[in-house]
Amino acid sequence: MPRAPAGTHPSRSGLATLRRAGAVSDLLFLFECETREVTNLRSVAERLGLTVQAASHTYRSLARRGLVEVRGGQYRPTVRGVDWLHTALGSVRDDLAERLDRLHIVRTTRAVAAGSIVAGAPVRLEIRGGTLTATAGTGKGSRGRAHSTAAAGQLVEVGELEGIVPLPHGRLRVVPLPLDHLQAPGLVAATRTLLRPASEGLLLAYGLEAYHVLGRAAPHRPVVRFGVAAAIVEATRLGVDCTLVVVDRDLPRVFEQVDGPDVPPVEFLTLPGSRRGRHGRAR
Repeated sequence: MPRAPAGTHPSRSGLATLRRAGAVSDLLFLFECETREVTNLRSVAERLGLTVQAASHTYRSLARRGLVEVRGGQYRPTVRGVDWLHTALGSVRDDLAERLDRLHIVRTTRAVAAGSIVAGAPVRLEIRGGTLTATAGTGKGSRGRAHSTAAAGQLVEVGELEGIVPLPHGRLRVVPLPLDHLQAPGLVAATRTLLRPASEGLLLAYGLEAYHVLGRAAPHRPVVRFGVAAAIVEATRLGVDCTLVVVDRDLPRVFEQVDGPDVPPVEFLTLPGSRRGRHGRAR
């Protein structure tokens, strides 16, 4: 396996390559020598905005490391110099691309119109019930300009975005079902009573037993049964409250899947006779 040129720090990659003093000048000097006919240091110094003395210092440093030489009256990268130039610039390009992808820069977006919106009109953007909503007019927070006309409830294209959409935080209510009382006569009625204050938001069941009890306690409400942990994280991150029914035996497994930087505030809604207080915290 070929060794990296001395002083090029093979353990560094991407933008870290440029942290070494003189690294940028080294790369630009080699690039000039590879892509132009460089016959004197003054010409390359002028293009790089360096003094002739600084360009001479860069050349001597690269030559000591075996990356550049004078060949046929021209300053030329060696084979090792060309290899390092391609490797270093390629790693910087890849690192920059990855970092830009993680910034999630949004130029245009679609939102649900809260009322009639005319193309060209300024709009405000906010999260309502987990949905990005556009309202005609100006104000604080995120705003933009409608690129299409839309009636209330329709999708509208919004561009010229400014500001940040504030993300509300949803709560997670947990109803633990005691494993040894799943067949108790009053379990379904007690669960139904606990669910009444949580009539809004997402209702979820983790596991077959919880889904079976929930189906009888709230037969007319839609229930999320699959992808429960992912649904909790995404919904609460957009301000949607979630109510989870789960057998107490499965609680550690649920919180293991929900754990992370987006864990919502947790409130336990306990059944009568439970040892945990009504507003106990998960952790």
